[in-house]
Parts: sequence; structure tokens; C-alpha cells
Amino acid sequence: MMLKLQKRLAASILHCSPKRVVFDPARLEDIKEAITKTDIRLLVGEGAITGRPQKGVSRGRANKLKTQKSKGLRKGAGSKKGKATARRPKKQAWMDGIRVQRKFLKYLRNNALIKHDAFKELYSKSKGGYFRSIKHIKLFINEHDFLLAQGKDAKTLQERAQSKEKADEKNKATKEKGMLKK
Repeated sequence: MMLKLQKRLAASILHCSPKRVVFDPARLEDIKEAITKTDIRLLVGEGAITGRPQKGVSRGRANKLKTQKSKGLRKGAGSKKGKATARRPKKQAWMDGIRVQRKFLKYLRNNALIKHDAFKELYSKSKGGYFRSIKHIKLFINEHDFLLAQGKDAKTLQERAQSKEKADEKNKATKEKGMLKK
């Protein structure tokens, strides 16, 4: 039974390839008599002619990969393409580093932990790329005695940080006691 014409007409109506057009085997006689687009449309409406669903690429594996990457996985050395500067530009790394250093220097100045002229010197050194990190700044300050003396002896930054941590812990403990009483 030659149904080439009917297959072509059905394909144009269903907006698909003739390969995807499927005829109902029980209605082949009706389909053979249909020679116009109107006849084919009626048969499509009745369900005698249908189209196979279009095959697509499954997103299942891609979605699984995406969830793994969102967790921070699959980012090892074998997954990296390009240099470190291609993945994170030098300028971005510099900006992040200098912003942290400047924030730290402003904290020292605002809390009067260093002398004013020392701030200027440290700021310009930081701008020139002298310091690698905040830890490097702390070492430099302790070595060059830029700290303001408080009382008889000048405390180092580490000692101040430790005393601040102790005070924070004490405050937290008292707050928890207050919460328990209520």
C-alpha cells in the first residue's frame, strides 16, 4: 500500500519529518482514501494519524553535574582549563588583597592603635605592593614599633586580639545566662 502522499501531507500538517508520522494500522483504508490536506486534518483530529515525539538530549546528567558543582565539587586540577590568571584575573586578585589590607589599616587608625604618620607609611607601602597579607602587616608593625604605647607597656596586636576574644566570650556567657533565666 503506497501512502507516500498521505505521509508527506501529514508531515506538513504536524510540522514534523515524514519519518515521525505514524498511521493507525486499523485505519489504513481511510488514510489511503484521504488525498487532500483537509482529509488528513480530519484523520489527525480523530487520532488515526499521529506524530512520534521528538527525541532530545537528556538533561539528567547535566543537571547532576550542575548540582555537584554547586556543592563545590568537581573543581580539582583535572577539571581546570587555563592558567590561574585566566580563571581569576591578576587585577581581581590584587583588588581583593588591597581592599582587605586597607580595611585593616583604617581599623588600626580609627581605634588609635598606631601613630598617624605610621598609618601614612603603611598605607603607601601597601599601595606599592610591599605587604603580602594582613599577617605580614602585623609582623612589620611589631618589628618596627609602630604601635601606640598604652599605659606603661605597649601591647602587641596579638595580645590585644586575645584580650578582645576573652571579653567576647565573657559577654556571650553572660547573655546565655540571661537567656536561661527567662
